[in-house]
Order: sequence, then C-alpha cells, then structure tokens
Amino acid sequence: MGSEPAETILGEARLTARKTRGGRLKHVVLACKSASVTDPSTGKSQKVEITRVLKNPANPDYQKRGVITRGAIIETSLGQAEVTSRPGQDGVVNAILQRPKQ
Repeated sequence: MGSEPAETILGEARLTARKTRGGRLKHVVLACKSASVTDPSTGKSQKVEITRVLKNPANPDYQKRGVITRGAIIETSLGQAEVTSRPGQDGVVNAILQRPKQ
C-alpha cells in the first residue's frame, strides 16, 4: 500500500494535496526554492533560499539528482543546513543550521 515518493526537487515552488486514510489531505512539496532555517545558537528562524543539495544520505541517486528528503544537507545563504522535516509528507522544508567543523 501507499503511494510513490514525492521526490522534492529544487525549483519553482509546487505543492499538491493527496488524499489519505480517513478522508484527510496530506500536503506534498514537489519542488521548492526556499527553506525555514533555524540557528540553534540563537534560536531564531528565517526563510532563506536554497542554493543546492550537497548531500543526501537516504539514497546516492537522490544526491546526484538533488532530491530533498529528511536528513539531506542543503546549502543556503546562511551556510549548510540539515533538513529536519519530511517535505513529501509535511508540506514544508525546515532545516537546522550546522556549525562549521573546528
């Protein structure tokens, strides 16, 4: 059971809704170009543009194609951030800014 994965990519924002069990709707992001990034040191969030997908541990093919899933490392104007939401399930792209390696 289930449906095919949304495979959210980088591009002009496209959203869709899918019917779920119980007659409810699930919002799915098919493409996006911005993310809500939180800085853990200050606790502040801001909407920034995604430059590219650097790494996606879910699937090596996703990394080559630039698919955004939970755990993907994206490059933004603030720096690198890790995606904490599930764009294909939640309908948003939330990320936490990563600290530079020392």
